[in-house]
Amino acid sequence: MIEPVSSDPKLLSQMNQRAVLRILQSHGPQSRAEVTRLIGATRPTVSKAVASLLQSGLLEEFESPQATRGRPAKKLRLGGEASQIIGLVVDSPNCRIVAAGLDGELRPQTIQAFATPCDYDQLLRMFADCVAALCGGRMRTLGIGISVPGLFDYREGRSILSPNVPVTNGRCLAADLSARLGVECTVLQESDALCLAERHFGLATDLGDFAMLDASTGLGLGVMIAGELLKGSSGLAGEIGHLPMVPDGVRCGCGRSGCLETIASDTALARVVSDRLGEVLNIEQVVQRVRDGEIRVDRELRWVSQGLVFALVTAINLFNPETLFVHSRMLDLDDNFLDQLIRETESKALVPAFRNCRILRARGSKREGAIAGSIEHLTNSRITV
Repeated sequence: MIEPVSSDPKLLSQMNQRAVLRILQSHGPQSRAEVTRLIGATRPTVSKAVASLLQSGLLEEFESPQATRGRPAKKLRLGGEASQIIGLVVDSPNCRIVAAGLDGELRPQTIQAFATPCDYDQLLRMFADCVAALCGGRMRTLGIGISVPGLFDYREGRSILSPNVPVTNGRCLAADLSARLGVECTVLQESDALCLAERHFGLATDLGDFAMLDASTGLGLGVMIAGELLKGSSGLAGEIGHLPMVPDGVRCGCGRSGCLETIASDTALARVVSDRLGEVLNIEQVVQRVRDGEIRVDRELRWVSQGLVFALVTAINLFNPETLFVHSRMLDLDDNFLDQLIRETESKALVPAFRNCRILRARGSKREGAIAGSIEHLTNSRITV
């Protein structure tokens, strides 16, 4: 129910619009009468909010066949027929692009990828070209969400340090792309993006408190508390991957040696397997060769698991999450690997904290996280006062 917390008509109108969006995000397509009942507002109030949202492209009205005879009922749904959100993922070795409706459903035919360039201007051009290819015809682009790796300062909108994609260091990707494309862009650090992906489309739709361990390209930790992302004073919270672990260890992209992500990530596993085989493989190639029965990586997987267990124990002991999700392609190598990690984590974590925490494989992706970030921004930005 909408509570009149302000006498400012503009603010109240914006709050009503956001409430309508939240209802449709939670309940799916609804009639105007159903939206009015669920919000607890008057019919004129809801009609005014709906009219504004229809004009902006955030909502669409369609005819829904009824079980009984008569005229089809009109219902409201989130924009998607004539509007879209575009998600961009900055990663290594590839960047990825996808489009979706405001309901977040990815459109497979729009998926694109390209090798991550070493030149920032080229990165901007390639993203701009991909976006332009998705913006033809009558399709209206409502916003662009971007998932970026490394240390990202939310206050300045600037990537500070990306050990695995240094081309973005010191750059304001959202501002630069917005200026080039004329479309509002929203950036999320990739661990936060994965949290929103799980919250919108995965196993965390009903969870207000959970954590996300991203052990893919690097190693990061996203934390959701009471439905809000824990970002720290400037957005640098969760950089668990740069805890110093191995004296004189492998040099990390951050400039130091022996960081946790150099021994506990998909990239770390691919590196040690490559060293043994004498050829450079990425994690996708490692997984494929294991599936095809060409190689075994039991020893390397066991080595990486020690670092992963440390990361899991640290997340549980520090943040006491209700659920801890793990995002990693390593989990595709052995059906029992996650269960093994859970058993070892139980033996090392604080007993009360572990007892109250589920450890699950994440379902969301960074592409979905980029889309979810834009959806959240478009919904929350209805209030501008």
